[in-house]
Amino acid sequence: MSSTSAPTGIDPRGLRFAAGITSLLLLVDVLLGLTGLSTAHTAEGGWAIAQASVAERLLDPAFLLLLATALLFLWGVLSPRTAPWGVLYRVVVQPRLGPPEELEDPRPPRFAQGVGFVVVGLGLVLQLLGVPWALPIAAGVAFVAAFLNAAFGLCLGCQMYLLLQRVGIVGRQHPVAV
Repeated sequence: MSSTSAPTGIDPRGLRFAAGITSLLLLVDVLLGLTGLSTAHTAEGGWAIAQASVAERLLDPAFLLLLATALLFLWGVLSPRTAPWGVLYRVVVQPRLGPPEELEDPRPPRFAQGVGFVVVGLGLVLQLLGVPWALPIAAGVAFVAAFLNAAFGLCLGCQMYLLLQRVGIVGRQHPVAV
């Protein structure tokens, strides 16, 4: 069966490219979080973050980088076509490559961006509330997911989407009969 319409979907290599940049940002954030306010102790032996003001928590370099990453995740959910790493891939990298062997449904990667936003958002909120270790743990979880996607093409958020689709929670009105 042939079709005269253009194929629909997105280039999975672009997703891996974006995941590679995101994983680098998250790795730096994990390192900043492990050496910064989130894990530091005071001279009295308590957690520095518990005694820090909200302004100090906001201005922590690990918080600022994770906030930027969260905004990039949100951008990927709201307007994936204009998200910076996708634009960079389409303008600089993709023209140097041949066409992709296959295209991917854009819904699972978009859902994965939302999962990334929720994970890092939780770390940001807990940092503001003064919870020790929350920020580097959230950044670490997001890093593992981004790295698996970049290095192996395994998108954990996409797998979650497909599982939720199978049980009928997302993507279709009713679950498919097995």
